[in-house]
Amino acid sequence: MKVSPNPNKEYISLALGDPTHYGNFKIHENCVDAVITQLKSYKANGYVPSVGVESARIALAKKFSTEEAPLTSEDIVLASGASDALSLAISVLCNEGQNILLPRPGFSLYQTLSESKGIECRYYNLLPDRNWEIDLDHLSSLIDEKTACLLMNNPSNPCGSNFTRQHLESILSLCEIYKLPVICDEIYEDMVYGGNIFYPIADLTKTVPILKISGLAKRYLIPGWRVGWIFIYDYNNILNEVRAGLASLANLILGANSLISSALPDMITNTPQSFYDETNKSLEENAKLSADVLGKIPGLHVIVPQGAMYMMVGINIEEFKDIKNDIEFSEKLVQEESVLCLPGKSFHYPNYVRIVTTAPAEKLNEAYQRIKEFCARHHV
Repeated sequence: MKVSPNPNKEYISLALGDPTHYGNFKIHENCVDAVITQLKSYKANGYVPSVGVESARIALAKKFSTEEAPLTSEDIVLASGASDALSLAISVLCNEGQNILLPRPGFSLYQTLSESKGIECRYYNLLPDRNWEIDLDHLSSLIDEKTACLLMNNPSNPCGSNFTRQHLESILSLCEIYKLPVICDEIYEDMVYGGNIFYPIADLTKTVPILKISGLAKRYLIPGWRVGWIFIYDYNNILNEVRAGLASLANLILGANSLISSALPDMITNTPQSFYDETNKSLEENAKLSADVLGKIPGLHVIVPQGAMYMMVGINIEEFKDIKNDIEFSEKLVQEESVLCLPGKSFHYPNYVRIVTTAPAEKLNEAYQRIKEFCARHHV
């Protein structure tokens, strides 16, 4: 969008998926202390193994291993953030000329990474009237002999949805039928609220190979520290070549951030549960505020979020007299009210906008009041 905000109104961005942007979501002091300890040790300044610091991989295996889905350090590859982990996973599972199944609406980076590697993107629909569950019939219709894998995101950016156990099991059943491995982006794992429960997909299968993507960025509120990971779940030795391929691809960046990787065991072991609980409580309060206020504005309809830090808001285009689509809605909103939301087209889903709900309550209230006034001016 090439528009300028209204110079007479304070600019409020509800577009950036960075929980640190407004300063109200803060990292726990234990994480800061862990980094300071490593800095003062002078032992975390050099190159590290390309697949990641061994102590970090051991700590991650210990923390995230479950009876249903056990892990060892050999099942873990560290990367430069979850985005780099996604790049590695897509590269290792997909060859040029194959296709990958991506969610619609979905995070735009999936397309960018895939197309940069000569992989065709095929988009399966998510269903807003079912809390953004996957349309499994539509997904099935996209699969052919060149389909390399399914990429899914749970909890979801941009939808703020969280799949039920039953729906995850239905997805796995389909993957079993078509022999599809899964890349599951779970960077927002456990960031759910409203009585919802997050189920790691790897806990629900012993047959479908899973590459789980996650990292420190969102749960620890440190997206700039750039440490993510891949967990390899492969109980039938289907991914032996993939393991070797990931180790080779990891050499492209010569390992993740040495300082943060070395601090990681202390961070994930000693950060208290109260930190995660307070973060989720704040996210839930902001989500409720957002849904309550925006849901009452004529011309808009909301899908109440269940997790992460996003909400998709539908625009009833036929109710506006001089707005033709989500791009025009977003541009005029910036020009008139200095409020920025990302248009749904950014996620392959027109006539919606995505709202990031991490701003302080007073900022959200101010932005939503302006959106209300904007909609009133343009409503039929």
